Amino acid sequence: MGAAVLSGLVLALALALPSVALENGLARTPPMGWMSWERFRCNVDCQADPRNCISEQLFFEMADRLAEDGWRELGYEYINLDDCWAAKQRDAAGQLVPDPKRFPSGIKALADYVHARGLKLGIYGDLGIFTCGGYPGTMLENVKQDAQTFAAWGVDMLKLDGCYSSAEEQAKGYPEMARALNATGRPIVYSCSWPAYQGGLPPKVNYTILAEICNLWRNYDDIQDSWDSVLSIVDWFFTNQDVLQPAAGPGHWNDPDMLIIGNFGLSYEQSRSQMALWTVMAAPLLMSTDLRTISPAAKEILQNRLMIQINQDPLGIQGRRIVKEKSHIEAFVRPLAQAASALVFFSRRTDMPFRYTTSLAKLHFPEDAVYEVQDVYVGKIIGALKTADNFSVVINPSGVVMWYLRPMALPVQPWHVVRQQAPGEGYRPALL
Repeated sequence: MGAAVLSGLVLALALALPSVALENGLARTPPMGWMSWERFRCNVDCQADPRNCISEQLFFEMADRLAEDGWRELGYEYINLDDCWAAKQRDAAGQLVPDPKRFPSGIKALADYVHARGLKLGIYGDLGIFTCGGYPGTMLENVKQDAQTFAAWGVDMLKLDGCYSSAEEQAKGYPEMARALNATGRPIVYSCSWPAYQGGLPPKVNYTILAEICNLWRNYDDIQDSWDSVLSIVDWFFTNQDVLQPAAGPGHWNDPDMLIIGNFGLSYEQSRSQMALWTVMAAPLLMSTDLRTISPAAKEILQNRLMIQINQDPLGIQGRRIVKEKSHIEAFVRPLAQAASALVFFSRRTDMPFRYTTSLAKLHFPEDAVYEVQDVYVGKIIGALKTADNFSVVINPSGVVMWYLRPMALPVQPWHVVRQQAPGEGYRPALL
């Protein structure tokens, strides 16, 4: 085969591969920040509710809070517009424009304000004739123009929803937007809602292709301000962990949706549980709460340094449920860098605190290892634990106990090597 023919074939193959669409080097750890939707929805009545409506003022104020209240230094860097920011029509040139009454300064000015505070701006679009809230969508013919508009405004992340589009349009449009964003030359993290509109599972969803197109993706239903909603998301993600867990990693994450800690629907224990389970899932930490009025207790959960360190672990391995007991206790493990692990014990009980006894051996940890155990919420180091040692934890109803395990002595073959080679083997939930 001649060199010219060979190079032409290589080029044709390269153009056909979806990986060309993305590897943008972004989101090497799960994105962290704040998003408007769950808490503030599509409230556009700025006359009746000026403090809480979707307006530039809301985003200026949340940017101030991220910058001044200790969030930014912990990694919460994105401030993300969701639906209902746009005017109801495109302008004469066919460009998306913000609502002139609610965003009189424009999105570029908002981006400048956010960037001046050491933060990044996210925006929302929808691959369809309308957004979910009825605002102008991004049709296939608008993809390149909208990508260029977002880049010109200084946007750092795009969430592209999928209301009012067909499966065929999504199959064309989501990869096309990845290429269009890359072509702008501006680094823009790309969040896709594509799998959520196709049931979230194979054969309709190809996670290999998805990971080459998107930096993160919504797989499942929108979160609501309730414990039932959190549980339904946890159930779906861990029931389907054999499909979902291998898809996640640096640059491409499953997104179980926003953190609702600090709102109205979760108790203190349930708030701690959402934070721990999202961290074990290597999920993006996108808060949706009012940072101007957040309680000290909610803030303490969201600003837990060890929790964030675990969430942002550089290996980017998503955790798995490894035990599901008849007693309604579940155990989850996430492998971390330097042979460390995060271990979460979660109670679905509704009666009283439950004493759960097990050992690291029963949880598939390697024989003859010794770990230093630190309680992630209490902060204190509990002590050294051998794999064979029995131990007990007391877990409150709908609550968690979360441990960070650092190896003090390891066997010859570290378990993480085994886990990464075969993430699905030997780690299915054991019903005891």
